[in-house]
Amino acid sequence: MKIERKRKTKNSFRVKPQSLQERYAPNNVCWGCGPANPDGLHIRSFAKNGEVVAEWQPEKKYEAFDGVLNGGVIGTLLDCHCNWTAAYHLMKRAKADRPPCTVTAEYAIKMSRPTPTKDSVFLSARVVDLTDDRAVVEGTLSAGGKTCATCRGIFVAVKEGHPAYHRW
Repeated sequence: MKIERKRKTKNSFRVKPQSLQERYAPNNVCWGCGPANPDGLHIRSFAKNGEVVAEWQPEKKYEAFDGVLNGGVIGTLLDCHCNWTAAYHLMKRAKADRPPCTVTAEYAIKMSRPTPTKDSVFLSARVVDLTDDRAVVEGTLSAGGKTCATCRGIFVAVKEGHPAYHRW
């Protein structure tokens, strides 16, 4: 397992935990969640208490207008984060040591309020239905303690021959 270290003080180090993406797909170039995409959003998802959670810091370049996050970026954040939630839970169901490559079969985003860009946004997702090769996931994006957008999607494990099969 790769451990990244950040210098904390002159003689001590703080271990930076690996996200699901960094652990299972370090060479993934997805714009939303790929650690290997230098221009990507670099979503870092973590399993926690049956859910998958993430914190992401918006930048000015992702605004739709002053102080408000672009809707397409919101969709990407929720899509990628929910996809990783599905992959993680499919891996656990199969008792596998690696998640299957999963893709989005369908998803819907509901925007309930503008998402401010002044502070971090928080993502949480949970599986609401799971079979051997598909997961229905519900996700939430919040900022400032308020839900700004929700997502419900179906994510499927792809088989050999699919273009995404070996992406991880």
